[in-house]
Amino acid sequence: MSKNLLSGIKRLKPNPKSTHEIPVPTQIKRLVVEVCEILRTQTQWEEMLETRLSVEEIVPSEIAHLVFDKIHNADLGLKFFGWVSDRPYGCSLDGFAYSSLLKLLAKFKVFSEVEAVLKSMKCQGKVPSREAFDVIIRAYSDCGLVDKAVELYSFEVNTCGLVANVLACNSLLNGLVKKGNINDAMRIYCDIVERADGEENCSADNYTTGIMVRGLCKEGEVDKGMQLIFARWGKGCIPNIVLYNILIDGHCKKGNVERAYMLFKELKLKGFLPTVETYGAMINGFCKEGDFKNVDKLLQEMNERGLAINVTVYNSIIDAKYRHGCAMDPMETERKMIEGGCNPDIVTYNTLISGTCRDEKAQEAEKLLEHARNRELLLNKFSYTPLIHLYCKQGNFDRASNLLVEMTEHGHKPDLVTYGALLHGFVVSGEIDVALSIRDKMIQRGVLPDAGIYNVLMNGLCKKGRFADTKQLLAEMLGHKLLPDAYNYATLVDGFIRDGDLDGAKKLFKKIIKTGVNPGLVGYNALIKGFCKFGLMKDAVSWMNIMMERNIFPDEFTYSTIIDGYIKQHYLVGALVMLGNMIKRNCTPNVVTYTSLINGFCRNGDLAGAEKILRDMQLSGLMPNVVTYTTIIGGFCMVGNLAKGAFFFDQMLIRKCTPNDITFHFLVKGFSNSVLDISKQEKMSNYSKSVFLDVYQRMISDGWDCQTAVYSSIIVCLCLRGMFRTALQLRNKIASKGCISNPISFAAFLHGICSEGISEQWRSIVSCNLNEQELHVAEKYSLVFDQYSTNGMTSEASHILHALIKEEHYQELRKYQSFS
Repeated sequence: MSKNLLSGIKRLKPNPKSTHEIPVPTQIKRLVVEVCEILRTQTQWEEMLETRLSVEEIVPSEIAHLVFDKIHNADLGLKFFGWVSDRPYGCSLDGFAYSSLLKLLAKFKVFSEVEAVLKSMKCQGKVPSREAFDVIIRAYSDCGLVDKAVELYSFEVNTCGLVANVLACNSLLNGLVKKGNINDAMRIYCDIVERADGEENCSADNYTTGIMVRGLCKEGEVDKGMQLIFARWGKGCIPNIVLYNILIDGHCKKGNVERAYMLFKELKLKGFLPTVETYGAMINGFCKEGDFKNVDKLLQEMNERGLAINVTVYNSIIDAKYRHGCAMDPMETERKMIEGGCNPDIVTYNTLISGTCRDEKAQEAEKLLEHARNRELLLNKFSYTPLIHLYCKQGNFDRASNLLVEMTEHGHKPDLVTYGALLHGFVVSGEIDVALSIRDKMIQRGVLPDAGIYNVLMNGLCKKGRFADTKQLLAEMLGHKLLPDAYNYATLVDGFIRDGDLDGAKKLFKKIIKTGVNPGLVGYNALIKGFCKFGLMKDAVSWMNIMMERNIFPDEFTYSTIIDGYIKQHYLVGALVMLGNMIKRNCTPNVVTYTSLINGFCRNGDLAGAEKILRDMQLSGLMPNVVTYTTIIGGFCMVGNLAKGAFFFDQMLIRKCTPNDITFHFLVKGFSNSVLDISKQEKMSNYSKSVFLDVYQRMISDGWDCQTAVYSSIIVCLCLRGMFRTALQLRNKIASKGCISNPISFAAFLHGICSEGISEQWRSIVSCNLNEQELHVAEKYSLVFDQYSTNGMTSEASHILHALIKEEHYQELRKYQSFS
């Protein structure tokens, strides 16, 4: 609606007694009903209207406003309006008829016709009634045409001197708040309040103030919202639970849960009963803070008051528990919801599926997906994408692809997120060609890859040594007019370096800077890593300084890369100087930093220094990883300090850090090439005797060769420390090398099987080809294992061995008796 149109409508002096207030005779009422019926049902309606109105001696304009009020059909109303307007003799509609027509058109949201009628009124110098203004303002506001509603409101108030009614004002304010136009909303609110004060029909009520408070809270201005309530207290604004709910929700969303809880307690002291919305806002606030103790307290309070916990509240709690790393049983959660009378919705299932996939429990996630289907909920991309990603990660590409097809068949077009998950999964699993074919299908279906997806593919190709294909992808990317970002360039730099072309990497990097693109920290880190790889430490440090001159500051990756580079160049002093610089710049060393330093001390033969770095690492709250432990185990084994190497291996397993083939290699090589004389080993006053060392010494004393003893000791440690599956994998590897099983490893496997709770299946997992004498050896060692795993009590594994000995003994006895 143009301002020119409104400015042309002149204010008419309102009739003190409108036509609507004059009683309508019954005869006229019947006539109006007949007119409406004729318009609705007859094809020759013009002639019939002419005849019918002539009989009654009624001019159409006299009943026009009544027809518009009665007809309830915008098309019929416009048809009647056109007929009346086109009549050749004096049949001019008055302001009330126009107003009735405007209300009819606004009710059916026919805004183009509203504009046309207003234009017609402008030409005739007529003005809509207050009621018409209010209906149009509400219609515009409810349809999101807030600017036009504001324009009309200003004209009604400022030009016509009318006061909009409370419903129109509330609708207008609500529209402005939804649009985020809080300043205009506040201006109009203040105008409403000023004009309404002192009048009987106040245009500002609790709901009006509530709209404004909600808008302020949405903008994070909760204190201003409270001030607004206090300013209007008793002036059309009476404290109620709705206002409390708005403020509590506002404080919670702003992160001020403590103040929200104070208001929660205050409202109860004032005699208000919290509603489901009140509890929901407070629970959401506590969920964000991870305060599940208070969440449980509020849930219990709701149950005691007989308030049903709705699905929105449940969804908030489930999402928060996953975000705060709480252990969740999705099936139990689903069961409790249903038993409590709350049916999970698709958001519930999507959250549970996502959390379950994060825990890598594919089967549980599949069950949840099936439950959602059974409840006839509309599955969407958020239902499928986490599972697709997980199956790719686990290498189950068939199932991942089937889920993508199923998702498409259900009418959900995979988007960048879904394709990204699928592609990432294939790339991580090394299936780069499959990922590229999916990229092709993705483009065919009209979903163009973004820079992130190209980066995943380029990264995968570089790691496969296919740098030519990586450059081809860059060309394709530019062909789609998609500009590479810092990550794409960093991947290309890394690709040149992997390809052995450091000069190419430098040229590309300089070209990136010359074209005005900021390579960012990730780009500089890639180049610095290249210099370190080629041993060019001066260049690496030089580029780090250039980076800082350009206000891009090194992170822990930058420092760790340079420290590792110095270590590989056997320059421990340089690494320690860089560590000092790292700490001075408040950059915290990470696991990689500490592991590189441990490696440096080990290379220098300074095992005491390596131990100190390990202690510092643990004191800083970082847990050593497999590389850290393997490095320090290898260091001690290489210098012949086997006792400490064995000790750290045992510590590694206690902390649930799974060893790898390199770890085993260091132990086997160290113990196979050295004669262990504990009297000549460094005193172990600070170390308890390890399981590994105990078993190894016993086996050597019993006459076993070194290699058998070391492999068996490793298997024993794995089985006793809850890594039974890793022990089985090692058994298969050494079996392929010709190493045969022995009584000690058999006893260890029995312990591992029993600790897994599958003792009844032991015969299908390990075969027993031991004679009675070998079984006695196995039982002897099993009793030693019991001291480590069951506090000295006889274990289930030892009972199985004892039973096997008795069984073997009876079989031998029967053979002897039969022979006799």
